[in-house]
Amino acid sequence: MVKYLHVPLSEEDAQSLRAGDYVYLSGILYTARDAAHKRMCEALEQGKELPFPVKNNVIYYMGPSPARDGRVIGSAGPTTASRMDKYAPGLLDLGLKGMIGKGKRNCAVREAIVRNGAVYFAAVGGAGALLSKAILSSEVIAYDDLGTEAVRRLEVNDFPVIVVIDSTGEDLYQTASSQYREEMQ
Repeated sequence: MVKYLHVPLSEEDAQSLRAGDYVYLSGILYTARDAAHKRMCEALEQGKELPFPVKNNVIYYMGPSPARDGRVIGSAGPTTASRMDKYAPGLLDLGLKGMIGKGKRNCAVREAIVRNGAVYFAAVGGAGALLSKAILSSEVIAYDDLGTEAVRRLEVNDFPVIVVIDSTGEDLYQTASSQYREEMQ
Protein backbone atom coordinates (compact mmCIF):
# COMPACT_ATOMS: atom_id res chain seq x y z
CA MET A 1 0.00 0.00 0.00
CA VAL A 2 1.17 3.56 -0.72
CA LYS A 3 0.58 6.25 1.90
CA TYR A 4 1.34 9.95 2.15
CA LEU A 5 1.89 11.07 5.73
CA HIS A 6 2.85 14.21 7.60
CA VAL A 7 5.66 14.18 10.16
CA PRO A 8 5.73 14.41 13.15
CA LEU A 9 3.64 11.22 13.07
CA SER A 10 0.39 10.90 14.90
CA GLU A 11 -0.26 7.85 17.05
CA GLU A 12 -2.96 6.76 14.58
CA ASP A 13 -0.74 7.15 11.52
CA ALA A 14 2.12 5.18 13.06
CA GLN A 15 -0.20 2.35 14.08
CA SER A 16 -1.91 2.26 10.68
CA LEU A 17 1.32 1.36 8.89
CA ARG A 18 2.19 -2.21 7.97
CA ALA A 19 5.52 -3.78 7.04
CA GLY A 20 5.95 -3.42 3.30
CA ASP A 21 3.96 -0.17 2.96
CA TYR A 22 5.51 2.48 0.73
CA VAL A 23 5.30 5.84 2.49
CA TYR A 24 6.01 9.40 1.38
CA LEU A 25 6.77 11.64 4.36
CA SER A 26 6.31 15.42 4.34
CA GLY A 27 7.09 17.77 7.21
CA ILE A 28 10.00 17.76 9.67
CA LEU A 29 12.61 15.03 10.21
CA TYR A 30 15.62 15.19 12.51
CA THR A 31 18.96 13.59 11.68
CA ALA A 32 21.27 11.89 14.15
CA ARG A 33 23.94 9.23 13.90
CA ASP A 34 26.16 7.41 16.42
CA ALA A 35 28.05 10.36 17.90
CA ALA A 36 24.92 12.50 18.20
CA HIS A 37 22.99 9.64 19.82
CA LYS A 38 25.79 9.19 22.35
CA ARG A 39 25.63 12.88 23.25
CA MET A 40 21.85 12.87 23.48
CA CYS A 41 21.96 9.91 25.88
CA GLU A 42 24.63 11.65 27.95
CA ALA A 43 22.44 14.76 28.08
CA LEU A 44 19.50 12.69 29.32
CA GLU A 45 21.70 11.07 32.00
CA GLN A 46 22.67 14.57 33.17
CA GLY A 47 19.02 15.69 33.30
CA LYS A 48 19.41 18.01 30.32
CA GLU A 49 16.96 18.47 27.47
CA LEU A 50 17.46 16.97 24.04
CA PRO A 51 18.13 19.30 21.08
CA PHE A 52 14.67 18.62 19.62
CA PRO A 53 11.33 17.39 20.93
CA VAL A 54 11.40 13.60 20.66
CA LYS A 55 7.68 12.93 21.11
CA ASN A 56 6.04 11.80 17.84
CA ASN A 57 9.10 12.79 15.81
CA VAL A 58 11.17 10.73 13.39
CA ILE A 59 14.97 10.44 13.39
CA TYR A 60 16.74 9.85 10.09
CA TYR A 61 20.08 8.07 10.48
CA MET A 62 21.93 10.12 7.90
CA GLY A 63 25.09 12.15 7.49
CA PRO A 64 24.95 14.24 4.33
CA SER A 65 27.73 15.15 1.98
CA PRO A 66 28.40 18.87 1.43
CA ALA A 67 25.79 20.71 -0.62
CA ARG A 68 26.59 21.70 -4.16
CA ASP A 69 25.87 25.24 -5.35
CA GLY A 70 22.14 25.91 -5.43
CA ARG A 71 21.24 22.86 -3.31
CA VAL A 72 20.21 22.80 0.36
CA ILE A 73 22.04 19.53 1.06
CA GLY A 74 24.37 17.06 -0.63
CA SER A 75 23.79 13.36 -1.01
CA ALA A 76 21.57 12.29 1.89
CA GLY A 77 21.46 8.51 2.03
CA PRO A 78 20.74 6.39 5.10
CA THR A 79 23.35 4.82 7.34
CA THR A 80 23.23 1.41 8.98
CA ALA A 81 20.59 1.56 11.70
CA SER A 82 22.02 -1.18 13.92
CA ARG A 83 24.73 1.25 15.04
CA MET A 84 22.00 3.12 16.95
CA ASP A 85 20.37 0.01 18.45
CA LYS A 86 21.77 0.58 21.95
CA TYR A 87 20.20 4.07 22.04
CA ALA A 88 16.91 3.50 20.22
CA PRO A 89 14.82 1.77 22.94
CA GLY A 90 15.35 4.66 25.37
CA LEU A 91 14.37 7.25 22.77
CA LEU A 92 11.32 5.21 21.74
CA ASP A 93 10.28 5.05 25.41
CA LEU A 94 10.47 8.87 25.47
CA GLY A 95 7.95 9.05 22.61
CA LEU A 96 10.04 8.82 19.43
CA LYS A 97 7.58 7.59 16.82
CA GLY A 98 9.85 6.57 13.97
CA MET A 99 13.35 5.94 12.71
CA ILE A 100 14.72 5.85 9.17
CA GLY A 101 17.84 3.93 8.25
CA LYS A 102 18.94 0.82 6.45
CA GLY A 103 19.44 -2.73 7.62
CA LYS A 104 18.12 -4.93 10.40
CA ARG A 105 17.37 -3.96 14.01
CA ASN A 106 17.90 -6.06 17.13
CA CYS A 107 15.21 -7.66 19.32
CA ALA A 108 15.34 -4.88 21.95
CA VAL A 109 14.55 -2.26 19.28
CA ARG A 110 11.75 -4.37 17.80
CA GLU A 111 10.24 -4.83 21.28
CA ALA A 112 10.47 -1.07 21.97
CA ILE A 113 8.78 -0.34 18.62
CA VAL A 114 5.85 -2.58 19.60
CA ARG A 115 5.73 -1.29 23.19
CA ASN A 116 5.52 2.31 21.97
CA GLY A 117 3.41 1.92 18.81
CA ALA A 118 6.27 3.19 16.67
CA VAL A 119 7.72 2.27 13.27
CA TYR A 120 11.07 1.65 11.58
CA PHE A 121 11.39 2.80 7.99
CA ALA A 122 14.10 2.01 5.47
CA ALA A 123 15.35 4.48 2.91
CA VAL A 124 17.11 3.07 -0.13
CA GLY A 125 20.85 2.88 0.39
CA GLY A 126 22.87 4.15 -2.56
CA ALA A 127 20.12 6.59 -3.55
CA GLY A 128 21.34 9.55 -1.47
CA ALA A 129 21.43 11.99 -4.39
CA LEU A 130 17.85 11.11 -5.29
CA LEU A 131 16.70 11.29 -1.66
CA SER A 132 18.25 14.74 -1.28
CA LYS A 133 15.79 16.07 -3.87
CA ALA A 134 12.94 15.54 -1.36
CA ILE A 135 14.72 17.76 1.22
CA LEU A 136 13.53 21.37 1.09
CA SER A 137 15.70 22.75 3.89
CA SER A 138 18.47 21.62 6.23
CA GLU A 139 19.56 23.39 9.41
CA VAL A 140 22.13 22.24 11.97
CA ILE A 141 20.45 22.55 15.37
CA ALA A 142 22.96 20.82 17.68
CA TYR A 143 26.48 19.42 17.96
CA ASP A 144 27.88 21.44 15.06
CA ASP A 145 31.37 20.21 15.97
CA LEU A 146 30.36 16.74 14.76
CA GLY A 147 30.31 17.94 11.15
CA THR A 148 28.19 15.64 9.00
CA GLU A 149 27.03 13.84 12.16
CA ALA A 150 25.55 17.02 13.69
CA VAL A 151 21.84 16.99 14.48
CA ARG A 152 19.89 18.60 11.66
CA ARG A 153 16.31 19.68 11.22
CA LEU A 154 15.15 18.75 7.73
CA GLU A 155 12.02 19.91 6.01
CA VAL A 156 10.97 17.23 3.52
CA ASN A 157 8.32 16.79 0.87
CA ASP A 158 7.34 13.30 -0.28
CA PHE A 159 10.45 11.69 1.19
CA PRO A 160 10.23 8.01 0.08
CA VAL A 161 10.58 5.23 2.67
CA ILE A 162 9.40 1.66 3.19
CA VAL A 163 7.97 0.33 6.45
CA VAL A 164 10.32 -2.41 7.65
CA ILE A 165 9.10 -2.96 11.23
CA ASP A 166 5.55 -1.93 12.05
CA SER A 167 3.90 -1.28 15.41
CA THR A 168 2.79 -4.93 15.65
CA GLY A 169 6.41 -6.11 15.34
CA GLU A 170 6.14 -7.52 11.83
CA ASP A 171 9.59 -7.28 10.26
CA LEU A 172 9.75 -7.08 6.47
CA TYR A 173 13.30 -8.45 6.44
CA GLN A 174 12.07 -11.64 8.12
CA THR A 175 8.78 -12.06 6.25
CA ALA A 176 10.25 -11.25 2.84
CA SER A 177 13.13 -13.71 3.37
CA SER A 178 10.74 -16.46 4.42
CA GLN A 179 8.43 -15.77 1.50
CA TYR A 180 11.34 -15.79 -0.94
CA ARG A 181 12.62 -19.12 0.38
CA GLU A 182 9.16 -20.67 0.07
CA GLU A 183 8.80 -19.44 -3.51
CA MET A 184 12.22 -20.81 -4.46
CA GLN A 185 11.42 -24.35 -3.27
